[in-house]
Amino acid sequence: MIWNAFILALREIRRSVMRSVLTTLGIVIGVASVIAMVMLGDATTAYVTNSISKLGSNMIIIRPGQDRHGPGGDTTAKRFTQDDITAISREIGGLKGVAPVSSKGMQAVYGNQNYSTSIDGSNNDYFTVKDWIFESGRNFTAAELQGGKAVCIIGETIHKELFGDQNPLDASIRLGNFSCQVVGLLHPKGASMFGMDQDDLIVVPIRMFQRRISGNQDVSTILLSSKNASGIETIKNSVTSLMRERRHIRMGDEDDFNVRDLREVVQTLSSTTKMLTLLLGAVAAISLLVGGIGIMNIMLVSVTERTREIGIRLAIGALEREVLLQFLVEAVVLSSLGGIIGMVLGISVGVGINLFFDLPFVFNTSIVVIAFLFSTIVGIVFGYFPARKAARLNPIDALRHE
Repeated sequence: MIWNAFILALREIRRSVMRSVLTTLGIVIGVASVIAMVMLGDATTAYVTNSISKLGSNMIIIRPGQDRHGPGGDTTAKRFTQDDITAISREIGGLKGVAPVSSKGMQAVYGNQNYSTSIDGSNNDYFTVKDWIFESGRNFTAAELQGGKAVCIIGETIHKELFGDQNPLDASIRLGNFSCQVVGLLHPKGASMFGMDQDDLIVVPIRMFQRRISGNQDVSTILLSSKNASGIETIKNSVTSLMRERRHIRMGDEDDFNVRDLREVVQTLSSTTKMLTLLLGAVAAISLLVGGIGIMNIMLVSVTERTREIGIRLAIGALEREVLLQFLVEAVVLSSLGGIIGMVLGISVGVGINLFFDLPFVFNTSIVVIAFLFSTIVGIVFGYFPARKAARLNPIDALRHE
């Protein structure tokens, strides 16, 4: 019986192809919009996660000042010292690296080329914590770190701006009033999701930075890296306790430093993008309801046009449920065809948008299936009322209908 109803539905659709296409257009647009918007949202979430992971895996950031002072921290808070770095390395377990960082903007000069950049004073753990890979050259030797020798490691942006296509290794660049020998070139990372050029940096030994650039022994930031993600919370708690003790903070007083890990940033940004994805998907889903209303309107028109046909079927012995099933299957076939076309269109649009914005491709099987099933349910719900109207027609009145 269902197969016969399916054949009749296809025959009726073929008889009015243009009307059927216009009827399913709302479903096509609705399904395509939902899939494309969710694919875009998932791709954005993946891009956020990948971009932040480039900053360093399992990284923990310690800054002076309370967290409410913003990304730069409190500039009036007490800075860290080399003794703090030593204490963390000695007393905190599960660390892959501990890197003190002090930064300052300076002009770098080579030949007749000059470029304004950021100078970071640190040690070799800086490259471990931030997952830097060397394109060429080497990191600092123990003697260079201990003696604060004027050597530096540069990013790809510095290489292009100062040296062009030349090999920068062993060349000397001028920073302020002193020269610095280039001993390493970092593999390019590109821009972060915050728009900052990660390759725009020069790294020098921390002791050289303190003696020749900052003129003090302060450390503005401490970067840590956990050996595994599961140990991050333990390390954060241990570091907090250790720093409170070293900075003589009494019980009940607020910390004058903040400890954060990149997972918090990932969770915050991911939750934002997921919420936007839900909102976009919900807005797109409204067009599915509009498409369902369109199906109901056309089916009601179809019932009116085929009143005499329905009367003949009922007069020769067709049951009400058979007439109901015929029109219900016709509505479901229309919405399902719209759903299939919408799936193909939505995936194609989603892939196109991701390629245009250079976002990673993320295929969400569940949302494709849900969108198709929802389109089918829309056909059932909105097709039921016209089908019931057709099934309840009085055969005598239907036969008299012109």
